[in-house]
Amino acid sequence: MPADTIEAGGFRPAWWLPGPHAQTLWPALVRRTPLPPLVHEEFTLPDGDFVDLHRSPGTHGPIVVLFHGLEGSLYSHYARGLIAAVTERGWRCVFMHFRGCGGRHNRLPRSYHSGDTGDIGCLLRTLAERETGVSLAAIGISLGGNALLKYLGEGDVPVSLRAAVAVSVPLVLADGAERLNRGFSRVYERHLLGRLRRKFRDKYRGRAAPVPVADLESLDSFRKFDGVITAPLHGFHDAEDYYARSSSRQFLGRIRTPTLIIQAGDDPFLTPAALPGAEELADCVRMELSRHGGHVGFVGGRWPWRPEYWLDRRVPGFLADHLESSRT
Repeated sequence: MPADTIEAGGFRPAWWLPGPHAQTLWPALVRRTPLPPLVHEEFTLPDGDFVDLHRSPGTHGPIVVLFHGLEGSLYSHYARGLIAAVTERGWRCVFMHFRGCGGRHNRLPRSYHSGDTGDIGCLLRTLAERETGVSLAAIGISLGGNALLKYLGEGDVPVSLRAAVAVSVPLVLADGAERLNRGFSRVYERHLLGRLRRKFRDKYRGRAAPVPVADLESLDSFRKFDGVITAPLHGFHDAEDYYARSSSRQFLGRIRTPTLIIQAGDDPFLTPAALPGAEELADCVRMELSRHGGHVGFVGGRWPWRPEYWLDRRVPGFLADHLESSRT
């Protein structure tokens, strides 16, 4: 893709889901796609911690690795749909829970964050070493998309990683924190912060927390939570330092892996100002920007009883151009 173009996305929203919030909430509340058979693996990290993996059985075919969004899991609506879509293509899937997101607290005081690329790189390098000659691809959703794009831009990517897709990415984290603290988007902020506070409280119940928190419930915005917990827990000076160093937009020009970024102009998790200019994209990076779609929504279809989840078609469609052409 020439670096001077950003393409219009091909998504057409369902008429019965008008507006960004309907697009965002419908799949989260209604969709229940069955998961194909998966095998659990506890993947040990170099620092002694672990993440939970769920992978397709079998030993043949390309591997697609999926990274979830903030407080997401294997049972998030997009994970179910994309895992099913990937396996229907005859590919294998590996779903990685970020630290502490697989239903168990991780061992170390640290957790995960939007710019955390170490575990992504460790898993992809390990798969490349285990599966010599096998083509890999990666999908990142929301927070996972931000971390994936940052990882790709940092370099040191396995040669066998043929392509990547990032969906509904908070490309500028400070912008996202501000947007989620306004209007109806505060509903999402309250929900996510409630989960983060409960997880922190449960993990350190009966023992000293690694960072001092006088009143956990007072951390009622992402900027407050990230300033008090996320930043010091992961080696940042404050929330602004964390946002500045972890935002993926600044890495887009350095990517050398064929990559598709799918964004909606009405995403309630960010503002249009967070979207990059065409000149910021590397030649191998393609951005498709739809006017509508919400946050990881992209629901089409003529009738509510027959919804069409566009991402399940578009994401594997892009990956197929690279995975299937690489087969020998």
